[in-house]
Amino acid sequence: MSANANKAWYLVQCKSRQDERAQEHLQRQGYTCFRSTYQRERLLKGQRRTTRESLFPGYLFIQMSQQDSWSSLRSTRGVSRVVAFGPHPLPISDALVDELQEHDHHAAVATLLKPGESVRINQGPFAELEAVFLAMDGEERVVLLMNFLQREQRISLPLKEISRAQTTY
Repeated sequence: MSANANKAWYLVQCKSRQDERAQEHLQRQGYTCFRSTYQRERLLKGQRRTTRESLFPGYLFIQMSQQDSWSSLRSTRGVSRVVAFGPHPLPISDALVDELQEHDHHAAVATLLKPGESVRINQGPFAELEAVFLAMDGEERVVLLMNFLQREQRISLPLKEISRAQTTY
């Protein structure tokens, strides 16, 4: 029987913009924590940068048993409270946390796109068509070059609607 057999996942609410700090301090105290993140591409000072952001801002998961000391959570920097319904914290499904950990939460386009790279449009009126990535258009949109009506057309779409084209040989 494993040491985690009697432990369950719980949801911790963090103070505003202190998820990362709370996770760091809880892990220093020996708790098993998980902050669900995803990779996001942003335009910062005119340059594309990839950052990791919380999927659930203001919350993180902690694994504890009923025998663990819950009082130390309240005094941990960055922690506001353990989410509870009534007097007792509500455990989160292990399957849910496992699935969140497995997917690693990449943004719609996980890695930086390079101009001239082929992309596939996944949603909207151009769904299932391929285009060529030209540039970012702000933080959330892309400019694509597409052969449409026997002409090359520039179109602007939300970043979340495209993915890298799968190359087949």
